[in-house]
Amino acid sequence: RFQLHSTWASLLKRVKLESMSSLNFLSAAVIALLLTAVAQSADGNTDNVARFAGVPGVPGSPGLNGSPGRDGRDGRDGTQSDKGERGEKGMRGPPGLEGRVGGAGPSGTKGEKGSSGRKGDSGKVGPQGPNGGTGLKGSKGEVGAKGAKGQQTEALNWKQCVWKREDDKDTGLIQECRFKKIHGNSALHVAFGGNLRVYCGSGSYCCSRWFFTFNDDECTGPMAIDGVVHKTNTGDNPLRHRQIEGYCENIASGDIRVGFNIGKCSGYSVGDGY
Repeated sequence: RFQLHSTWASLLKRVKLESMSSLNFLSAAVIALLLTAVAQSADGNTDNVARFAGVPGVPGSPGLNGSPGRDGRDGRDGTQSDKGERGEKGMRGPPGLEGRVGGAGPSGTKGEKGSSGRKGDSGKVGPQGPNGGTGLKGSKGEVGAKGAKGQQTEALNWKQCVWKREDDKDTGLIQECRFKKIHGNSALHVAFGGNLRVYCGSGSYCCSRWFFTFNDDECTGPMAIDGVVHKTNTGDNPLRHRQIEGYCENIASGDIRVGFNIGKCSGYSVGDGY
């Protein structure tokens, strides 16, 4: 025991000598007391050692970090715990990159008919197309509504004169028909329909003329109303139906004697009229 104390005493002296250059005397005394307390604890006998606590020493400089140790082995799987409660919804993340276009999907079910859109603007008039073919005959339409009553007009002023007889005159009046003309500024329409013929002698050429007169005068407004038949001797008898008609103006109103006549053609001999 004394030898251990002596050793510590000798160590204290060395500490003092070595520490004086960098530590003051108080620091050296604190270190000696700590060493003495350690020696007593190691010997297990503290009867002859003074019981008092020393002043804590100045902390030493941190040592260098040791090299990292090797990774330990994987631990065993722990026991499965009960399912925890659902956490709160997290914040929405940024948009992802645009994906590639996928393949065409199956056709969907037919949707409901949409509402009619607004009427578009009128387009430009296109060029005229070719004429189409004749269409089918349409069905008969309904009878229209009765029209308004028209204005009162004068009754038609007309007259018909008819005769049936053989007349072989070559010149002169054949038939006369009296007519009352109402207006002086109107035209008078006359017409003849019947069988006529002209016949010539052997080796001759003849002509007959049938014409209308008004009060024994031929029409001058605008010109005469007549029919001319030329004939050469061929031995035949050309009795045929013929129509002679026209309009005569510049005839005053009142009683008019309309005559149908036969005569010769200018420049020709008189034919055999019938």
